[in-house]
Amino acid sequence: MDMSNQEYNQYVMNKAKPSPLFKDLCWAFVVGGLICTAGQGLRNFYQSVGLSSEDAGTAVSITLIFATAFLTGLGLFDDVAKRAGAGTLVPITGFANAMVSPALEFKSEGLVTGTGAKLFTVAGPVLVFGISASIIYGVILILFGLVPA
Repeated sequence: MDMSNQEYNQYVMNKAKPSPLFKDLCWAFVVGGLICTAGQGLRNFYQSVGLSSEDAGTAVSITLIFATAFLTGLGLFDDVAKRAGAGTLVPITGFANAMVSPALEFKSEGLVTGTGAKLFTVAGPVLVFGISASIIYGVILILFGLVPA
């Protein structure tokens, strides 16, 4: 069968099931809100046991990243993410899932050459761009005198 791009696009549009956009948006909002509410609850807990506000924020990030990585490793987080969509991708949980999922795909190749190598393949660009952006941002702030040198 020989089709033009427009004919193929029309064929796909006719076969594609319409997406329940409003339902998806609401569900993503609810799940993302629940994750953020859990994060706030954790922050309140950490502050109640004596951590400063800044340290509590760090502890919340670490806890959410660990929990997401753990649930991704067990195969549970992906089930939630399929239903919640962007609700799980936008908070820090999306970052943790994006780091762990590719590494798990290569676990059959071994702990070091499979999982470890793939984990650092994904983490590498994140770290490089994050560190580079922070350096550039810091230099700009110093050049404009917004922070002391």
